[in-house]
Amino acid sequence: MNFEPKLRGNVSLGVNPIGLKQDVANQINYVKKQGRYEGPKKVLIIGASSSYGLATRITLAFGAGADTIGVSFEKEPKSERNLGTAGWYNNVYFKQAAEAEGLVAKNFVQDAFGHQSKQDVIEYIKSEWDGKIDLVVYSLASSVRVDPDTGERFNSVIKSIGQTVEGPHVNIQKAEFHEHVLEPATDEEIADTVKVMGGEDWELWLKALKEADVLADGVLTVNYSYLGSELNRPYYGGGTLGQAKADCEVKADNINELLADIEGKATIVVATAVTTKASSVIPFFPVYCLGLYRVMVDNGTHETPIMHQDRIYRDMLYGDKPEYDAQGRLRPDSWELDPEVQAATEALIKEINADNFNTEKTGYDIFIKEFNNLSGFDVDGYEPEPVTIEELLALEP
Repeated sequence: MNFEPKLRGNVSLGVNPIGLKQDVANQINYVKKQGRYEGPKKVLIIGASSSYGLATRITLAFGAGADTIGVSFEKEPKSERNLGTAGWYNNVYFKQAAEAEGLVAKNFVQDAFGHQSKQDVIEYIKSEWDGKIDLVVYSLASSVRVDPDTGERFNSVIKSIGQTVEGPHVNIQKAEFHEHVLEPATDEEIADTVKVMGGEDWELWLKALKEADVLADGVLTVNYSYLGSELNRPYYGGGTLGQAKADCEVKADNINELLADIEGKATIVVATAVTTKASSVIPFFPVYCLGLYRVMVDNGTHETPIMHQDRIYRDMLYGDKPEYDAQGRLRPDSWELDPEVQAATEALIKEINADNFNTEKTGYDIFIKEFNNLSGFDVDGYEPEPVTIEELLALEP
């Protein structure tokens, strides 16, 4: 089979399963090179199939020896014209690698927002899992949520609040640099975005798990956030996404109360800017990354999701180098927000234009390579190997 990249704007429609297998292997090898560390042993990851969720699963399994349950909504291959989603293959290849080393790697490929998913995970833990969960990671990124009680469908939007924002953007498909206008969200759009991407479902998961008595004493649960800087505040921190992240902090307080009797803790992890399928479609954000990545690579501090997540768990959450702010949030984004890094990034962004955005002056090549890697293309160490659609259809998630 011949696998070719396919794009619609900043959305990847193509997938290379063999490249994804190599990418998962590369992430595993990165963690193994860092050595073992003491961490959790029974982990549930909600949103486990790509980027932060997948990287979390890899570092905990191959760095700390954790058994993992992953929940994600992905599409399996159907034909040569419909090869499914990248996350589906990530689930498959992670499971194969983990089981080869004697680890448990259970995949639930279904809607994490639904009550049924929560009950299916709980039933599995009670009937098949040897022990209770000591870490619950919420890393779900979705544009749509169906309320499990009412059946009402909600859609999230990426918009500013109270102001129109104008600025430079990059169209990956056309390799074009252009000006973009972002209109402010309505009150309904803000509320819907919070409904989809806020902390309500995170809290529902912890309530269900606590009621079922499958959480270990001292359980930790984390939710990934992003605050960014003044350079992206108008369309991120001060926009609809920022409102959703703020709601997660409110729900973290609720979860802390819920888990108090078993000495559990909810922590917001404010992560750094990385290339994901979600971040690539945020207006203006790719240009921010072009500036930031160039600066951080030159400083030796740029991180991919696996590098960032391995540092978070190895050095911070389960290590001796935690960095918490006054609100109790873990702040591994301190490298990105270093004043000198931000100043250099701002200066570079002001120089980026249609003539130089894709040159060595910026982090364009870094950003595009990482974007392609998400779908299994341009992966280091990749070597084509013959595969049939029948072999892909036979893969077990």
